[in-house]
Amino acid sequence: MNYFTDYASPVGMLRIVENGRGITAIKYVRNEHVLPAGACKKETPLLKQAVTELKEYFAGRRRHFDLPLDEQGTDFQKRVWATLREIPYGQTRSYKQIAEAAGSPHGYRATGMANNRNPISIVTPCHRVIGADGTLTGYGGGLDIKKKLLELEASAVV
Repeated sequence: MNYFTDYASPVGMLRIVENGRGITAIKYVRNEHVLPAGACKKETPLLKQAVTELKEYFAGRRRHFDLPLDEQGTDFQKRVWATLREIPYGQTRSYKQIAEAAGSPHGYRATGMANNRNPISIVTPCHRVIGADGTLTGYGGGLDIKKKLLELEASAVV
């Protein structure tokens, strides 16, 4: 069974989903009437932990998440997502750097697509991936939110 909760974060409403094994999604809510398939709203210990850790992150007190994750994706996507979680707090990497670190040095586009399909925003920090020239590139939450997350981390690192 899947359970979810909504968290009103400083960057917008987040929907957090878990399946009893781990967190399966943290997504920006654009339409609150669209619910995760087969999920019911319930406060579980894991969902409460996720909200607590996200609150600590937004307060600048958490740099690493301790949540169990149960991502659903291809082996390549999971490799990219694991590589994203290795980007240090307050730092960024290019798609090329992520592709190389994930073992696919010429797979920039595939890496970009895996980044785009990241189901667990913030915890798997796809917001830390930027263009090779240092510009902000696409983000599921929008470039304004990506900029806010990067600014939050930069200010907490000082």
